[in-house]
Amino acid sequence: MPGYVPPLEAIRFTLRAVTPADTPIPLLPDEATLEAILDGAGRLAAEALAPLNPIGDREGCVLENGTVRTPAGFRDGFDAMRDGGWCGLDCAEDHGGAGLSYLIHSTVGEIFVSANMALQMYAGLTHGAYSAILAHGSEAQKALYLPKLANCAWTGTMNLTEPQAGTDLGLIRTKAEPAEDGSYRLTGQKIFISAGEHDLAENIVHLVLARAPGGEPGTRGLSMFIVPKHLPEEDGTPGARNAVHCLKVEEKMGIHGNATCVMAYDGATGWLIGELHKGMRAMFTMMNEARLGVGLQGYAVAEAAAQAAAAYARDRLQGRSPLPGPHEGAADPLIAHPDIRRMLMDQRAFLEGARALTYWGAAQIDLARTGDAEAEARISLLTPVIKAFLTDRGFETAVTAQQVFGGHGYIEETGVAQYLRDARIAMIYEGANGVQALDLVGRKLAGDGGRAMMAFFATMKAEIAAATEPELQGIAQALKAGSKDLQAAAMHFAEHGLKEPAVALAGASDFLSLFGHVALGWMHLKLARAALDDAGRRERQLALAEHWAGRHMPATALHLARIRAGAASVMALPAEAF
Repeated sequence: MPGYVPPLEAIRFTLRAVTPADTPIPLLPDEATLEAILDGAGRLAAEALAPLNPIGDREGCVLENGTVRTPAGFRDGFDAMRDGGWCGLDCAEDHGGAGLSYLIHSTVGEIFVSANMALQMYAGLTHGAYSAILAHGSEAQKALYLPKLANCAWTGTMNLTEPQAGTDLGLIRTKAEPAEDGSYRLTGQKIFISAGEHDLAENIVHLVLARAPGGEPGTRGLSMFIVPKHLPEEDGTPGARNAVHCLKVEEKMGIHGNATCVMAYDGATGWLIGELHKGMRAMFTMMNEARLGVGLQGYAVAEAAAQAAAAYARDRLQGRSPLPGPHEGAADPLIAHPDIRRMLMDQRAFLEGARALTYWGAAQIDLARTGDAEAEARISLLTPVIKAFLTDRGFETAVTAQQVFGGHGYIEETGVAQYLRDARIAMIYEGANGVQALDLVGRKLAGDGGRAMMAFFATMKAEIAAATEPELQGIAQALKAGSKDLQAAAMHFAEHGLKEPAVALAGASDFLSLFGHVALGWMHLKLARAALDDAGRRERQLALAEHWAGRHMPATALHLARIRAGAASVMALPAEAF
């Protein structure tokens, strides 16, 4: 089977189509630098990372004498990422990074995730730790940790979940007792810790939520601590082993090449990051970035699956197509059959819209970092949509890819089943998708008096009005209808949500999916408009946008109907009836 081919031409086009102009900072480098970045990342992904993907799936990670051994070749692959400077593209130049935009970081991240999600996660989590320390750490902490994290000489983790505390972080029991030297001693257990222990770096920096004395119950009493695997010496080199170790590597459905660990803290030495009892603030710096990154994972893995499905559909001879045309040999290729073409178009329309929405979101993060409050409000509103809708549909796209393969898709040898298994976790971690829907409806929708939501509707109105070209009319009208359905759903919650909370909560997932359809419809309008004067993309982008408009945007009416149905049927049976 052909391997993953980075879609560099589509990436270039999307970057130009969705990147805002006249920004206070350059979001894209000059053309020559951009070409060098994309071409270099594409070569590394195709030649070094993608061949390791099935190896990681087969071998997994093994705990031996307290150390986790990663799959064969992973160290070489990670070294290639590290030595090429790929881990710190948007990190500050003072820390050894390239000082580029988060948008460029996300673009390269897509290529690496498509090639090998499990391996890329080691670097992705490290980036989150870098961002948290950059935003909340002391000057001494920044000087010590950031240069090491920027180039992945040291890697990072996020330690939140405990056996009794998943989404409800207020139940965390890990304790942090102050020591005389100003440090803390952490005791407790954390689970589901991605990259918690491995052999790819000389040190691992754990950011741990724990409860220090004096903190009130619930999340408001939590603090965040830096707990390194090896205690740094005065010169910054790794020293003595800290009292933190891996008890177990979980056996998972997918991402076998990434070590998901149960971590034990037995009086481990840690240092407070940020303010005491304000750990949730530091945690959300990592979490919000991670949620956009997980949304990216949702479509990036699906991109690799869709490529495999399209290649198989072109080569596999099965049956005779009922359509007119030249028919040679005993059978036609699968791609000649309308139902197979439907699946391939569904995949491609989702993927190109998802890429555009993710790049748009990354650009908003860049603008928010300059102090742009409107950009901050936009990405805050859209983050749960990007995370949940793109991972829901990304998994669905991987399932569809498997369906194109038929029986061979159920055989591990073809490789498509791995994409499905790897994609599934993205719907769960960094906040399960149902939680994202509750966040959207319960917090983001009415936040700041609903200003962000109203601004989104104003943007939709302006984009639709600007689409005056005849070729765009059907696409714009579909977006207009979807936007009206989204407004009606928001009004329904405003009218019923406060007095009947179950109405909003029971309809939250439908609202998020409705929002996701509209957001991708918006992106397809942007892409189609940008392609009107591009002979190489015009026909393709119009076809994909019309497919999304005609076959997917009608789902907004279905979701609105479900929302208006209320909570009565959802809550009809007593708990003991299930």
